Amino acid sequence: MDNHTLPAAIDVGDPMLRLAVSAHLARYKGQSRVHTASDLNAYLRWCLERDLMPLHAERARVELYLRWLQEVRRLQPSTVARRLSVLATFYRTCVIDRILEHSPAEYVRRPHVPLESPTLGLSHLQFEAILTADRDSSNLNDFALVAMLGLLGLRVFEATGSNVEALGEARGHRVLKVHGKGDKTVLVPLPPAVGRAIDRAVADRTSGPILLNRFDRRMDRHAATRRLRALAKRANVTTARMHPHMLRHTFVTTMLDAGVDLRDVQIAARHADPRKTMRYDRARSNLDRHPNYILAAFMASAT
Repeated sequence: MDNHTLPAAIDVGDPMLRLAVSAHLARYKGQSRVHTASDLNAYLRWCLERDLMPLHAERARVELYLRWLQEVRRLQPSTVARRLSVLATFYRTCVIDRILEHSPAEYVRRPHVPLESPTLGLSHLQFEAILTADRDSSNLNDFALVAMLGLLGLRVFEATGSNVEALGEARGHRVLKVHGKGDKTVLVPLPPAVGRAIDRAVADRTSGPILLNRFDRRMDRHAATRRLRALAKRANVTTARMHPHMLRHTFVTTMLDAGVDLRDVQIAARHADPRKTMRYDRARSNLDRHPNYILAAFMASAT
């Protein structure tokens, strides 16, 4: 396994810990390995800052780490749940490999994750405003970025990781081969508007990344976030915190608003669990179809 996939915090002179982490990460591929390493690294750093050896941790320490994520870092419940899941799986691997007799995370209570997503996508008018601002932008990568995130529903690492060589045709459709979550590769059809946006960004290049930063190198998620915030400001779209996942969320909610069946939206978003798509739908429904509007309309004559 490549050394860059290993969390930096394990370089503490503990060969057993390095072996345990390497064996655990070897079970993953691609971006799943990178994200798992990142979440595991957060815990390892927390342990090192407290002079705690991760392989000697007890349940109480894991509970304290959980409270630290919630009360000090103030992370979203879904993020806390994911990091605890990564930690529990790591310790379970240690038990399987007989490095530990039992997992200290086994009886730690999982945080409650709300049924609705805390992220709200853009409204239809806000999304249109950003698309218009992108189309008129002097930076040809802007329109391609928003189109790939908001009209294809790509995750930011999928969009920024896509190469020109991945463009092609299949069964009469122009497609983009996307290397996605879980090391899965899928063919995503390109609507004409998205195809034109990508063509403008690619120009006459025949290889390399589709999306470039201002230094003509591959755009990363940080550059993508900065571009989106600048575009939102230019389009006079006010949001609490503009970030790439907001456009993927918009992709889902706009499809639902357009009348696309929930199952078809799940397939388009490549959600393994339909409950993930339903979380997006609940957040949309709770605002757009809230009973307050029905009551106000019923009482319109008196108000």
